[in-house]
Amino acid sequence: MKPETLKLLFVLAHPDDETFGAGGTIALYTRRGVAVHLVCATRGEVGEAPPGYRGYASIAEMREAELKCAAEVLGLDAVHFLGYRDSGMAGSPDNSHPRALAAADTATVAREIARYLREFRPHVVVTFDPIGGYLHPDHIATHHATVRAFHLAADAREEIGGLPAHRAQKLYYLTFSRRFLRAVIRALRLFGRDPRKFGTNQDVDITKIAEHDFPIHATISVGSAADVKAKAIACHASQAAGFGGIGRLLQRMIAGSETYMRAIPETPPARMERDLFEGIK
Repeated sequence: MKPETLKLLFVLAHPDDETFGAGGTIALYTRRGVAVHLVCATRGEVGEAPPGYRGYASIAEMREAELKCAAEVLGLDAVHFLGYRDSGMAGSPDNSHPRALAAADTATVAREIARYLREFRPHVVVTFDPIGGYLHPDHIATHHATVRAFHLAADAREEIGGLPAHRAQKLYYLTFSRRFLRAVIRALRLFGRDPRKFGTNQDVDITKIAEHDFPIHATISVGSAADVKAKAIACHASQAAGFGGIGRLLQRMIAGSETYMRAIPETPPARMERDLFEGIK
């Protein structure tokens, strides 16, 4: 009997999340023949945009094209858009848009994600940690909806698109070392930068992010895929441009590995996992 193809599903919020957060992991697994799909909740409508949108009609069109470029580089089998609108950081007027993901009903979003879980039937699911990495409302909304969808898809009593129930074997959250983040805060201050006003729009407070600590249960060595990740980052030219010198330095510092918290199975592993498919039946 031919062995079943391993399947991995990422559920993220914006074009570029798949590359900056997990590009090495995706490239590593697609090289190994794993089927990897991405559910992207928005098209990044309020992200960074150069004058003229690089020739595209809108920011959304530009960022969708950038994601398709990155998906091809990383080897993703498919990208699925939920069709919600990008939101800004907390307090942004964009968050009150009628299609804003941050304002969407969690149960509704969860059912849409659950349909992809039942359709694709992944062994492993990955989404953001409970604070969405850096407290972005869309990332947090995606986290809550995906966790709910994980259980909803497994409930045979729930009718979703006429598809049979499916329970993925593992759920991971993208996260990173707060020890590393505290070093970043010290470095920013050394460079004369205020860590409470980070990013192009100075709307990211790194000190608040550092207050939330999550355990790391899996460390994936992605050095062998660094070249592929770099090419995928280049696809997201409109977003990579906003990183600046310090951002590029941080990317180089974490280029060798990508880290995850294991949410399901809930019992922490006895040792650090080096493969998201460890223990998969």
